[in-house]
Amino acid sequence: MPAVHQREAARGDLVEHFVYLADNGSLDTAERFLRNAEASFNDLAAHPMIGAPLALNHPGLASIRKWPVKDFDNHLIFYLPRPDGISVVRVLHAARDWWSILSIEK
Repeated sequence: MPAVHQREAARGDLVEHFVYLADNGSLDTAERFLRNAEASFNDLAAHPMIGAPLALNHPGLASIRKWPVKDFDNHLIFYLPRPDGISVVRVLHAARDWWSILSIEK
C-alpha cells in the first residue's frame, strides 16, 4: 500500500479541525472528519495525480496539488506526490487565505 507522510503542520491542522468540529458541531462529526481525511489520504496515495495542481513560487512546493476531504468539501488537502505515495503538507479550510499560507510554508 502506498505511504502517507504527514508533515507536522498537517497533523496540527487535523487536530485544530477536530477540536473545532467537536466544539461547534458534535463529536460524531469530528470523528467522521478524521476518518474521511484518512480515507482521502489513502485514496490520494494510491492515485497521487488526481488532485488539482497549483502553481506556487515556493520551490519546495512546485508539484503541490489539492483535493477536498471526502464529504467535507470545504476542507482541502494540500499534498505532494512522492514515489512511494504522498506527503500531506496542510489540511486547510477553504475560507482561509490558503494561497498566502502555502506561499510561506517551509
